[in-house]
Amino acid sequence: MSQVCDVTGKKPRFGKQLSHSHRRSSRRWDPNIQTKRYYLESERRWIKLRLSTKAIKTIDKRGIESVVAEMRRNGKKV
Repeated sequence: MSQVCDVTGKKPRFGKQLSHSHRRSSRRWDPNIQTKRYYLESERRWIKLRLSTKAIKTIDKRGIESVVAEMRRNGKKV
């Protein structure tokens, strides 16, 4: 399953793990992705989104209707 946020577009980042002896190995940092259900009052239906915790805070602040409208303007299917 992809680790990409539907709202912010956050995805895994890659870098190096540095040990005590300074041997480097590859690793990845995954975003904190949660699956949330929201009710769209205007369409009278539930939607399920994969969101980062930052996106959940954005929805709490701005509201689900405005966030979904912006997602649709950017070409995402909801």
